[in-house]
Amino acid sequence: MTFQLLRLQPDAKALAACAIRRRESSPDGDYGYALHSLLREVFGEQAPKPFRYMGNKQGLLAYTLENLETLRHHASLATPDVARALGLDALDARPFPSIWKEGQALGFEVRVRPVIRAKDGRERDAFLHAADAIPAAAGGGLAQRAMIYSDWLAKQFAVDGAAQIIQAQMDEFRLTRVLRKANTGENGKRKSHAVTGPDSVFKGQLQVGNPEAFARLLARGVGRHRAFGFGMLLLRPASSC
Repeated sequence: MTFQLLRLQPDAKALAACAIRRRESSPDGDYGYALHSLLREVFGEQAPKPFRYMGNKQGLLAYTLENLETLRHHASLATPDVARALGLDALDARPFPSIWKEGQALGFEVRVRPVIRAKDGRERDAFLHAADAIPAAAGGGLAQRAMIYSDWLAKQFAVDGAAQIIQAQMDEFRLTRVLRKANTGENGKRKSHAVTGPDSVFKGQLQVGNPEAFARLLARGVGRHRAFGFGMLLLRPASSC
């Protein structure tokens, strides 16, 4: 199997209608859960992830190990409403590099949800967690938040020595409510609920450490909620940064 970069052009109106009909639209209009659900419906266990929905103009990008012929075969079986919502008629993919050099510099962009698992098992905003440990951090404003999230991101990159950040800046930040579903209830159905948390976009430059670990990081994604539109590491030549 070849590591591929996939692109779809979802129809914004059809996607919104589909999300509302399925009750998979968050209060803030985030389509992460709806896209996750639709991709799973079309591609099953081979659903491409991580993915990043870039809006109506740029569409959806994702990484996958499936070849284009297999992807199009799955897409051909989708119902018309799902095909319109995801833009399956324009599905395209191309081989993406899977071999990297130690010390290689690359530009990157990534949308992340910087959260950590608390001792009680629940997710916490990494900034609020740090503020509990160092109360003075709570009054630092957006600059302090960006620094804490940058440290969090550096730790994600450093797993197994995959990569290190040369420089990075938080390009976007907001608190968003995303839709998730709880465990199956007594009636056999999973109830949806909105979860509020940090939603950040970082841009910068990184340096590849362990090439194999970096390839795994790229395929796995960064942080949590990778199947819902977060964590896709977009790369470009360092010279274009």
